[in-house]
Amino acid sequence: MLFPPASCRRIIVKVGSALLVTPDGEVRTDWLRGLATDLAARRQAGQQVAVVSSGAIALGARRLGLSKGGRACLEDAQAAAAVGQIALSQVWAEVLAAEQLTAAQMLVTLGDLEDRRRYLNASATLDRLLSLGAVPVLNENDSVATEEIRFGDNDRLAARVAQAAGAGGVILLSDIDGLYDRNPALAGARHIPRVERIDDAIMAMADTGSGSGMGSGGMVSKIGAARIANAAGAHLAIASGRIERPLSTERRHSLFVAERSAPARKAWLAGGLTAAGRIHVDAGAAEALARGGSLLAAGATGVEGRFARGDLVAVQGPAGGTIARGLSEYDADDAARLIGRRTADHAEILGHAPRGALVHRDHLALL
Repeated sequence: MLFPPASCRRIIVKVGSALLVTPDGEVRTDWLRGLATDLAARRQAGQQVAVVSSGAIALGARRLGLSKGGRACLEDAQAAAAVGQIALSQVWAEVLAAEQLTAAQMLVTLGDLEDRRRYLNASATLDRLLSLGAVPVLNENDSVATEEIRFGDNDRLAARVAQAAGAGGVILLSDIDGLYDRNPALAGARHIPRVERIDDAIMAMADTGSGSGMGSGGMVSKIGAARIANAAGAHLAIASGRIERPLSTERRHSLFVAERSAPARKAWLAGGLTAAGRIHVDAGAAEALARGGSLLAAGATGVEGRFARGDLVAVQGPAGGTIARGLSEYDADDAARLIGRRTADHAEILGHAPRGALVHRDHLALL
């Protein structure tokens, strides 16, 4: 495959569980060695490479004798991840060492990339490792993650890692060779080689299923990852890993093309997966935001959640979808009191000098 080109200084490669682990829980060592050779070739060409690797739960489940691949319940998944992560890191260290590459392990949680300070710490660590020539191998810390505080799939994790690392390209190696206009198992399904913009028509093509049964990410999560990566200025490709040497063999894939990169802070806001609350707005406010304005209380129609000043909130448009994300200038109670009111009325309502907007444009990112 030709993506990403040599012009991408940094790339992120995500490897799905079904590619790395057989159905009976064994590592596909020969395939992984071929991938390591490809990664070494990228390094020799001057690119810095990080890997987001699934597979810990699948590996641990076999060693613990757990049913359903270790996913029968949360406790099984956490136990399997704790055992499997050791095996996974050892395998990566060995295959990379055979190519004279140094592996570095990073386990992250949702909070590590959603909290701004922790995100910056993770970003600094990635930058230093890559600049030293190491190959960071990242995975979600599934041994402590719960349903409420987890990425849920490594596709979106890879996109957030790309953002944190300042990468120009992301490759999602999967059991499918890209996006189709319908489920590829259906007759007449058409492969989509290039996506310039992720709109409702593209989202409608997604299928939520994971073909292997071992992974957690279907096409919906991959398109979600593309949205995050593109917002940060990184192109993203979905490609099949069911071939030997998947990074050096030209095969068809789907490329999601990034437009102009957003400023780092706004890219982080746009790529977030959690929000402390929601502010609903009318059509006039949605249009004002699209023109680059702040979110004023006069255009807000409702408030959900319990959030404090400075918390990340989602802005819901009149049709119900999330149109922006930003940092609230008010806590939820005060925001609710200001809904629909003119800025000139705010001091009388609150009893103190107010801030000019519910969410200022400098702390808001459109989606």
